[in-house]
Amino acid sequence: MHRDDLRLPNPHLNDTHHAWRTQLRKFVSEKIMPHVNAWDEAGELPATLWRDAADIGLLQLGYPEAYGGMLEDTDIHHMIVAAEEISACGAGGVYATLLVHGIALPPLVHYANESLKAEVIPPVLKGEKHISLAITEPGGGSDVANVSTRAESDGDAFIVNGSKTFITGGMRANWFTTAVRTGEPGFGGISLLLIDADTPGVSRTPLDKKQGWWCSDTATIYFDNVRVPKSRLIGTENGGFLPIVHNFNNERIALTASALEAARVCFGDAWAWANERKTFGKPLIRHQVIGHKFAEMARQINATQGYLDACAWAVKHHCSRPADLALLKVQATQTMEFCAREAMQILGGAGYLRDCRIERIYREVRVNAIGGGSEEIMRDLAWRQWLGR
Repeated sequence: MHRDDLRLPNPHLNDTHHAWRTQLRKFVSEKIMPHVNAWDEAGELPATLWRDAADIGLLQLGYPEAYGGMLEDTDIHHMIVAAEEISACGAGGVYATLLVHGIALPPLVHYANESLKAEVIPPVLKGEKHISLAITEPGGGSDVANVSTRAESDGDAFIVNGSKTFITGGMRANWFTTAVRTGEPGFGGISLLLIDADTPGVSRTPLDKKQGWWCSDTATIYFDNVRVPKSRLIGTENGGFLPIVHNFNNERIALTASALEAARVCFGDAWAWANERKTFGKPLIRHQVIGHKFAEMARQINATQGYLDACAWAVKHHCSRPADLALLKVQATQTMEFCAREAMQILGGAGYLRDCRIERIYREVRVNAIGGGSEEIMRDLAWRQWLGR
């Protein structure tokens, strides 16, 4: 059974979505799959991959045509298809790094001045330059309200001091969309600055001892009296929280689609193995205890897809609820975790080898459950919304 056999019919998809999937699948088959194991072991992606992704319109998906994007006749379902197909390679670091501009660029698109948009957006969408989101700090992860990196006003500039960590794409980035404190404690004192990576006082070190996402370049960024012109403010001073949360809906949808596809890959690879492997005189798949594992994986995968399709429709029609999107991410990461565990059990020792997609997915479960809002934070967000807090 192929992973596609688990994909429920989706009434929201049309011919453009199916054609996009076909195009992306060819791209992944030719440009990613033959090399993904080597990239993961090497701990980085080749620079040429961004140009290849731009050639098929992947980097441009969902961005305004005025800056070289591809927004007309596309919707959130095209983004979901992209997340699914890139994630099918079984190395989450590919999707996380190749499309990291998906979380770093939207604040500029919606809130930056025209000069910043013209400078940054076109080269990023062409795959020539790179941008990363710099929010998380060594002293706090999901607690965005307590950002402590400070930006002090100094005439026509800010002087920035502090650090950021776990920054995806941070070693390669030319720019950082950076959360800084310009005002009082809390959400109301946060601003967003676009900081050039080559500005004096900016330095970075790689975080290369990770459990998973090996091919994703991850960094800690340091700001030591970095002078940033006020013209590089994204949005208004002390009004940075809205640009930060603006893209949360799409980010959680994309993370869900990625985790869900990883679960489908686990099912498909384990199914293929169970049909080939013979134990006690018959194929592994013929043992009832193994069959029940597949039934439970399929149940959770299909339930998650149904939730995803409903939430995507709501986002598209501007009637989504933050609680649903938060719980959707929890549903997806827990489904991924369950399927990775069960698939590993089915493969046994073969699933423990590093050239196995399931081994890699199993290692990457935790980063999906933590990144983009931990499961605990997501549940708390939902509970607080229901309370009206």
